[in-house]
Amino acid sequence: MRLKEKVAIVTGAAKGLGRAFALKLAQEGAKVMVVTRKDMDNLRQTVKQITDNGGKAQLFQADVSKEKDTKAMAEATNKEFGKIDILVNNAAIYDGIKRRPFYEIDLDEWDLVMSVNVKGAFLAARAVFPYMKENKYGKIVNLASEVFFTGSHGFAHYVASKGGIIGLTRALAVELGPHNICINCVAPGFTDTEASRGLADVTKYDTSRTPLRRLEKPEDLTGAVLFLVSPESDFITGQTLLVDGGRAMH
Repeated sequence: MRLKEKVAIVTGAAKGLGRAFALKLAQEGAKVMVVTRKDMDNLRQTVKQITDNGGKAQLFQADVSKEKDTKAMAEATNKEFGKIDILVNNAAIYDGIKRRPFYEIDLDEWDLVMSVNVKGAFLAARAVFPYMKENKYGKIVNLASEVFFTGSHGFAHYVASKGGIIGLTRALAVELGPHNICINCVAPGFTDTEASRGLADVTKYDTSRTPLRRLEKPEDLTGAVLFLVSPESDFITGQTLLVDGGRAMH
């Protein structure tokens, strides 16, 4: 197992991509703290799936946009498992956003998207940093999006937030590198998750512009995240890996 005895935190792990990441890391031997803001019933299901498969997991309720919550999350993980090796910053505001022209976006919604999607990743990284610094080791993976590279009509705040994530990743790579902490991004394309189904009819998604000619599934992303949190990527930092079936290339 590639992550034996490693300790990971996965935010936004109640369902969708976060659950898939948590299950994959646990399958590879990591002890996982799964985190959500309010969907505790589904978070318990994530823990149950991990433990039913022989893995180790605990749950924690936190709003990543609040510093006290992210600090408490890191403290609880260290207390439960003795260290923190991995952080997957998956929590984001996506489900429930209504597409509208940028000049009609409610400013409170703009602030909420930025607070969770960018500030949340910033605060979570800052919360785990003392533990990773002490151990002289760490892997952080942030979730960006293909839309940063392609744009997306009516989603100005979401697209901007994912651009912020890529910028944050590059800035932190410079600061974290001397402490042997790697930080990278994975940028998914449109993926068949509960959140995506709430936005659109995924069965009608046009895959003709995707070279692999199919809709992305959560399982298509787990390998990239696993690679970036494993020892195989120890000399990779500050990078963004697009996992979208080739829809956008750079």
